[in-house]
Amino acid sequence: MPEITARDMALQVLKAVEEEGAYAGPALNRVLEKYRPAKLDRAFATELAYGALRSLNTLDWVLSRFLKKPLSAQTVWVRNILRLGVYQLLFMDRVPPSAACNEGAGLARKYGRGGAVQFVNGVLRNVARGMNEIRFPERTEDLVAHISLRYSHPSWLVERWLDQFGEEGTIRLCQANNQPAPNTARANTLKITRAELAGRLAEEDLAVAETAFAPEGLIIDGFHSIKQLSFFQEGLFLMQDEGSILAGRALAPAPGTRVLDACSAPGSKTTHLAQLMGNRGEILAADIHPHKLSLIQDNCRRLGVTIVKCLSADARDLPGDFKHWADYALVDAPCSGLGVLRRRPDARWRSRELPALVRLQGEILDRVSDCLRPGGVLVYSTCTINREENHDQVRRFLNRRPEFEMTDLRRFLPGSLDYGEGCLARGYIQLLPHIHGTDGFFIARLQKKGSDV
Repeated sequence: MPEITARDMALQVLKAVEEEGAYAGPALNRVLEKYRPAKLDRAFATELAYGALRSLNTLDWVLSRFLKKPLSAQTVWVRNILRLGVYQLLFMDRVPPSAACNEGAGLARKYGRGGAVQFVNGVLRNVARGMNEIRFPERTEDLVAHISLRYSHPSWLVERWLDQFGEEGTIRLCQANNQPAPNTARANTLKITRAELAGRLAEEDLAVAETAFAPEGLIIDGFHSIKQLSFFQEGLFLMQDEGSILAGRALAPAPGTRVLDACSAPGSKTTHLAQLMGNRGEILAADIHPHKLSLIQDNCRRLGVTIVKCLSADARDLPGDFKHWADYALVDAPCSGLGVLRRRPDARWRSRELPALVRLQGEILDRVSDCLRPGGVLVYSTCTINREENHDQVRRFLNRRPEFEMTDLRRFLPGSLDYGEGCLARGYIQLLPHIHGTDGFFIARLQKKGSDV
């Protein structure tokens, strides 16, 4: 049986994403679980697969300059072998060009048809010889094409961000999206402090650093598999981005109160709310996908959380029996996910029905708001940086529901998050990867007029 290398594994991921519509993360996990490579091969396969998927438009544009026929004329195997080879040539300086070409030919021998080896070898060697002659569109010639191809983002997204962030901000955001996201853990303060967890992780020779804004957060590195760490199995931490942690801090539910988490799976924020409440009170964790409720229950068991009750429900069907039930509500709404592109390398190339998403978010907000008693607090959050889903969504909600008002976030979140716009005082924050180092995350805090919680 031929040896399975890191390049084989990366190729299988690319094929699954293109041909089967698989998501990159689960596809990679399945491949790594199947072959169980050593640490270095695991890291190389991950970098190759994620890097090539992240750079698809750039790779295909470069290849089009060295092919006589469209790339689509090739088989899915050959197409992705070429992409992996060009990714190594353009973006992986530590891989010698000869190795990228030879290994590409080796993959073609395994997965290609007659003539594939010579074809792949010839194309990659031509690219290697002509790399220094490749000229992307200049800024002054076509700014959108320049950013799109130099920084590997779809042109429609670049156009939106140029309007929202300007030229330099868009470039910095694209650069941030092309870097690996940090491995951020939330210390389970029901069992351990952040400092104690950091010390125990460091004793296992893991690299550990505190997060900049969330007092429970740690950035960890140097592990082979999170789930194999004894501290994870003991429920001492849960993996959660710092921006997501801050959403729970913005809600800040008091111990002994009632909380509704309307879109709760897999339970990262749900269990954090339980931590903040000292595991005292009631949390109703609702989710439209019944099979995902087991993820919430598993996390609760591992972390020692006992105040969560799961409910299989579409948030648009609320309040039902829960009218005026909640003191606090969290709507972490389904969204376009444009804030987590660095974690999901294939996501930037997937189509999005933005009008439908915006409509869905508004419907959920309306229904969940009826679950709050007077004086209750509502936090609306998304993992996107799209204004239509964030600022504009909240503005439309306030126009429809005048019984709600924005509340000052400075009591709950660090002032250093505010980048000169005074948004915390107005009740919201847009976190950005290139400014805060977190995922792109939007958080707004609203209160129903009446007695304070």
